[in-house]
Amino acid sequence: MPNSHTIKVAELLDFSTAIYMAAGLNRADAELCADTLVQADLWGHQSHGVMRLPWYVARLKSGVVKVDARPELVVDAGAVAVVDGRDAMGQVVTAFGMKDAIRRAKLHGVGAVALRNSNHFGTAMYFTLEAARAGCVGFLSTNASPAMAPWGGRVKTVGTNPWSWAAPAGQHAPMVLDIANTGVARGKIYLARQKKLAIPQGWAINAAGEPTTDPEEALGGVTLPMAEHKGYAIAVMMDMLSGVLSGSAFGIGVTGPYQAKKRGGTGHFIIALNIAAFQSLDAFGKRMEQLIAELKAVPLAKGYDEIVYPGELEARNDLCDRRDGLRLPDDTMRDLTKLADAFGCASQLPTKNVSS
Repeated sequence: MPNSHTIKVAELLDFSTAIYMAAGLNRADAELCADTLVQADLWGHQSHGVMRLPWYVARLKSGVVKVDARPELVVDAGAVAVVDGRDAMGQVVTAFGMKDAIRRAKLHGVGAVALRNSNHFGTAMYFTLEAARAGCVGFLSTNASPAMAPWGGRVKTVGTNPWSWAAPAGQHAPMVLDIANTGVARGKIYLARQKKLAIPQGWAINAAGEPTTDPEEALGGVTLPMAEHKGYAIAVMMDMLSGVLSGSAFGIGVTGPYQAKKRGGTGHFIIALNIAAFQSLDAFGKRMEQLIAELKAVPLAKGYDEIVYPGELEARNDLCDRRDGLRLPDDTMRDLTKLADAFGCASQLPTKNVSS
């Protein structure tokens, strides 16, 4: 990565926690929110990493995200629950909901928790992996601010509406999927703009409806769905689960983390399946190992040197980045420096070693 800095992971985590606390969060919430950002960077998903810290802080400062709000259980019906996030940080609301879904799954075999009045929570896999580590299959969906047009339209009214599944995989790192329903997460377009890079054809069209490789034009235009009409349809169904069913905002009523002064209204939906209610966890793990072995045994296509299962690359990246440190772009470091100065945390800014 040209023009980048290698950062110690522990220092970045401590700094991010300090910024969140300076913005008004209590220590536990600050540590959680910081960890979600740093973990995204560790997985190699810089579009959802500390690059977003200034956006979250701006929403805390404006008051649209409530620093002292606590999620509230408003429906408690055995395997089913509804939680009102009361405009708290999305990470705080979702962590509460996932823990509750796992608890219900252990009691009933399945836990289904809908969450309303929340905010953007970062990477979905951060939370579904908690279910996998607890011996469950985890699912999480969310709605998001409009980014793409309904299929056949040219005005954005549909969010990227990401979703994630995760499951333990025996002796392997968990199998996990975390995808948006656009061809690319919008955060990657923001990252390209920050790095001053062109985006590939097929990611977006500009405001005039023309293909573009300019990230600035793309952000002012429409992000394209994955798999054409199929991506659009999946996104709408995720909004049905996350927004309509939960009782939260949906469609054009949702605001993303990019806007500092508009209430989020974000909704989420969680399912946890207790594997032990279906078969022993040990048997499930062995069957997952067999599935992965079958995938990896397939002859390679030209230009490929291995087959990986969903989540394997992230697990590798995590190991390497924890060992070697994280490499952050110049622009991200400049943004973190501005935050440090604004909140009196300059002494906690991570030390940086210039790398090429």
